[in-house]
Amino acid sequence: MNHAHSRKQFAEFIGTAFLLATVVGSGIMAERLAAGNTAIALLGNTIPTGVILVVLIVVFGPVSGAHFNPAVTVAFFLIRKEIGLILSLIYILVQILGGLTGVWSAHFMFEEELIQFSLKERTGSAQWFSELVATFGLLMAIFGALRWRPEFVPYSVGLYITAAYWFTASTSFANPAVTIARSFSNTFSGIFPGHAPAFIISQLAGAVLATLVFGWLFKKPESSSNE
Repeated sequence: MNHAHSRKQFAEFIGTAFLLATVVGSGIMAERLAAGNTAIALLGNTIPTGVILVVLIVVFGPVSGAHFNPAVTVAFFLIRKEIGLILSLIYILVQILGGLTGVWSAHFMFEEELIQFSLKERTGSAQWFSELVATFGLLMAIFGALRWRPEFVPYSVGLYITAAYWFTASTSFANPAVTIARSFSNTFSGIFPGHAPAFIISQLAGAVLATLVFGWLFKKPESSSNE
């Protein structure tokens, strides 16, 4: 049991680390190559993020469930009852640590200063609402695929995040661990640390709302119930 839990925790750590290394690393690369074209830079940041999510969920899903996201862990604890409180808290801790490790790895790979604090402002009601919508939609993609086509979960998540980068004003962080980690990167993907708490509150609100809505909408019918 302990070995199984250790594998789950390490899977969450390394998966979140690779996710953040991709988000921040591709952002740095994209900005350097885009010659000032923000749209091209965002596209160069979006595609690797969506792709790596597919890979990471395929690889680590059978080990830990491939949450990589405290909002997802909270939703799984609340709605699916597939993870206990203690393991949920450990997941959240290792996701945050993994995210920071991924950011620092990206900085090292691109010869950036290792420890940074972002100066990039992301604040205001439009940004906060965007994060609520982004996280709500992410849980929709996860729980909907789990209910109807479980084998499609990696693609549902990867494609949703790819789209949400472009239809939300905040570029769809949708993840408290990602938000915390990105506040330590003064690069294309960063967020000013003082603006991170409002993002996280919005993300958790979106997760709770999604838990209520999709817990009802995708509920499996009782086997003996009538229409």
